[in-house]
Amino acid sequence: MFIGHFGLGFGAKAVAPKVSLGTLFIGAQFIDLLWPTLLLLGVERVQIVPGATTVTPLVFVHYPISHSLLAVLGWAFVVGLGYLTLKRSLTRTSVIGAVVVGALVLSHWALDALVHQPDLPLFPGSATKVGLHAWSSLALTLVLELAIFSTGVWLYARATQAKDAAGHWAFWGLVAFLLSSYAANLFGPPPPSVETIAWAGHLQWLMVLWGYWIDKHREPSAHAIARQARA
Repeated sequence: MFIGHFGLGFGAKAVAPKVSLGTLFIGAQFIDLLWPTLLLLGVERVQIVPGATTVTPLVFVHYPISHSLLAVLGWAFVVGLGYLTLKRSLTRTSVIGAVVVGALVLSHWALDALVHQPDLPLFPGSATKVGLHAWSSLALTLVLELAIFSTGVWLYARATQAKDAAGHWAFWGLVAFLLSSYAANLFGPPPPSVETIAWAGHLQWLMVLWGYWIDKHREPSAHAIARQARA
C-alpha cells in the first residue's frame, strides 16, 4: 500500500488539528521511511520478482525490524513519546497529538496486512506471518487505496482552508503528485535493483517536507472552528 498511508495522514488532521501534516505523514509512513535505510545496510531484504503479485513485483523476504507487529508496536510508542517530548507539555492537545501520531505508525502495519502476501511477521523470528493478499487483485487494490486516500484528502480539505495561493496549490499539487506516483508504480516497469528501491524510498521524506510546507499556508476551516467550539 502507498497512497492509502498518506490518506490516513491527511485524514488524521480532522482528529488532531494542531499536529502538522508533515508530522502526520511521518507517523503514517514511519516504517516505510525506516525500511529503505535498513535495506541499504543489508539488515532487511527484498527481492524483485516480476509477476510475484498482480500489483507489485516485490517479495519481502526479511523485514522484522521495520514490519513485524511487535516491532511496529514499539515504534508506535517511541514515535508517540518522541512527539510528546518535543512538545514539552502534557496538555490535552499534545497528548491527543501523541496518541494520533503513534496510532498512525501502527495503522501502517494494519493497512499493509490487507494487501501484502502473508509475509508480515508477528515478531522478529516469528514463523507465523500475516497478509490478506489484496495485491492478488488490481481492482481490489485500487478500490481500497483510492477509497482511503480520497476520504483522507476530503477530511483534510474539510478541516483546513488555504491562507494564500500557496496553501491551495501546494495541497492539490501534492495530491496530484501522489496519484501520479502511484500510477507510475502500478503500471511502470519493475525497479532495476534493490538499491534503486531503497534510494527511491528515501524520497518519501520530500512528501513529509511538502506536508510541513502545506500546513504553513493553511489554517483551520470554519467547519473545524465550529466543531472545536462545540467540543
